[in-house]
This record gives sequence, structure tokens and C-alpha cells, in this order.
Amino acid sequence: MGNQVRDEQAKWDARVVALSLRQVLQAYRDHNAALFADRLKTPVIRFVEGQERWGAWISSDRVLELALRLLDRPWGDLLEVLKHEMAHQYVDEVLGRASQEGPHGPTFQEVCAERGIDARTAGDPESAWVEPENEGDLSILRRIRHLFSLAQSDNPHEAEAAMRAAQRLMLKYNLDATLKDAEAGYAYRHLGRPTGRRMAWQRVLGSILSEYFFVEVIVVPVYRAREGKKASVLEACGTRQNLEIAAYVHDFLENTAGHLWTQHQRQTCVKGQSEKNSFLYGVMRGFLDKLAQERQRSDREGLVYVGDPALRHYLRARHPYIRSVSGGGRVGKDAFSAGHAAGARIVLHRGVESGSSGKVRQLGSGGSS
Repeated sequence: MGNQVRDEQAKWDARVVALSLRQVLQAYRDHNAALFADRLKTPVIRFVEGQERWGAWISSDRVLELALRLLDRPWGDLLEVLKHEMAHQYVDEVLGRASQEGPHGPTFQEVCAERGIDARTAGDPESAWVEPENEGDLSILRRIRHLFSLAQSDNPHEAEAAMRAAQRLMLKYNLDATLKDAEAGYAYRHLGRPTGRRMAWQRVLGSILSEYFFVEVIVVPVYRAREGKKASVLEACGTRQNLEIAAYVHDFLENTAGHLWTQHQRQTCVKGQSEKNSFLYGVMRGFLDKLAQERQRSDREGLVYVGDPALRHYLRARHPYIRSVSGGGRVGKDAFSAGHAAGARIVLHRGVESGSSGKVRQLGSGGSS
């Protein structure tokens, strides 16, 4: 344990920890207002070195502890542990039920469910992102994985047919789940790397996932502890199966778009971040238009998905104060047109080759972004 503490002290200097704690305190205030109606009184919040647990609410001392090693993880993991411990505080100090039921009793489970908080986050934060446990869900994942493999065919007609079959399978599965009003077991996942400013092509990518892959996607604020900078990241909410597919599609499209830009550069010798952003925006719009055409075909066949009210309720429980943000910016016409044409030719398949920023996620590989 002593070596572990020394290792943690070596990785995190006092200034970084202090700045991170300031962000945690602000997050506590924000979550208190949004999720707990400002009924919590701010306790002592501190990072703890060598902590085996990810977090703890210590009622006798009014202390909320977070493991220092959370600073090595995505900020969303830390926030979820924070909200978990705030739920413990709420059950203890506001509802007065902790001593009667124990730390993870029915009242705690209800408080977490009402606010979209993962009640298991006291363990490993990645526990929220395991593969689906239901055998039927696993079967669907395997069938979609198989279709994405077929979509790698050198025959463009066979590849398109396989991609359309995968999309139709996802549509039918979600239509059946909605009609049966099945217990969904929603979760969340952060997609991609945190960035300071979100580009137009990133917003379209989020729209693609929301409109065609059965998840709800919003942009949430995060903090990059090592750089000491605020940023934002896409958060997707949905069933575990749909989250797995959405995470794959996100990584695939991001990497494929980067690869297409590299090819375009070689062919045209264009340079500049503005041209790149315009091209990537075109790629995403081109793929979005392609999906819209496929939806028209499904609509004509009577396969119409009108959304999942329970999922929207889950999203609103996690984020009660969602607001819409519009964004513009100059778009280079030539770069956009080239990107749009390239995006319209994209076929989703099970990717293994690296793109502009690393390997494309394997569908069903598990883990979090």
C-alpha cells in the first residue's frame, strides 16, 4: 500500500489535485441543484490516496471521499462516482433512511433510478458498460456483427445489402422492444475524446447516432485534469446493446472520415483546418443523407420507429436542464461537396484497420471510450 501511495503522489502534484477538487466542488453544486433540488448541504470533499473503493460517504464526519486514481480515468467516471455518493448523502441526511436499510437498500436504489444514477458505481465505473447479459440481446449483437462483416465485401452491391440488412435488424429489434414495453435497463457512455470546441461535423455525427441508432445523444461538460482545461464530450444514453453499436458506429465514422480526408489531401494538395472541417462536415452530411434515403424505404414498408419515451425520460432524469445550442461557421463549398460525395459512399462494416486517430473499435469489444 505504501508503494501505491508514493506512486500516486508522484503522478499528481498538489496544484493539479487542488484545481481538480475545485471542479469537483462546482460539479457537486451543479448536481445538487439539478438532481437534488439543493437539499444537500455541502460536505467536506477530498481525494484519498491508496483508496480501494472509488468513493465513500462518511456520515459521522460529513465527508465525501473520492479515490485519487479517478483522475486517471475519464472525467465522466469521476462524476458518476460523485453522484453515487451524493445519493448516499441524500438517503442519509435528507430522507433519514440509511441506518434503517443499509447503504444500498431499496430507498437508495429508488433515488438513483429517479435520477439516472448508476447505483453500482461504488465499484468499478466500467461496470456500467459491460456487454448485455440477456441472451437475446447477445444474439442480436452477434447477428449484427456478422452482417457488418459481410459488408466488407468487395462487391459494392453485396456490401450495401449487408449494411441495409444490419440497419433493418436494428430497426425491427427496437420496434419489438418498444411495442412490448420491455424493461430496457438503460445506461450511458461517453463517446470519443473530450474537445474544447465542437465542430459542425461532430454535431452531425451526434445527430446520426440519435436519429438512426436508437440512442439519445447530448454534449456534456467535462474536465481534463492533466491539462487543467474544461472540455466537452458526447454522452449517449440507451440500452446496453444499442450503446455498444452506437459506440462502434461513432468510432468507425470518425476514423473513416479522417482516412477519407487524408486521401482527399493527397489527391488535391489542399491544406488548412478550415478546409478539413468543411470536408469532414460534408462526409457526415453525405452519410446522414444516405441513411435518410434508407429510412424512406423502411417507412414505405411500414417499419416506422417513433422513439422510446422511457429512454427520453431516462435522459431527462440524468440531465433535467437540457438546452439546445445552434452553431454555424463558414463552410468551404468545394471541400464540403467532395466530403459529401465521399460520405454517401461509406458502408458500415466491421472495421479493423486504423484510421486518422487509431484503431476502429471492434463491435462487441466492450470497455468505455
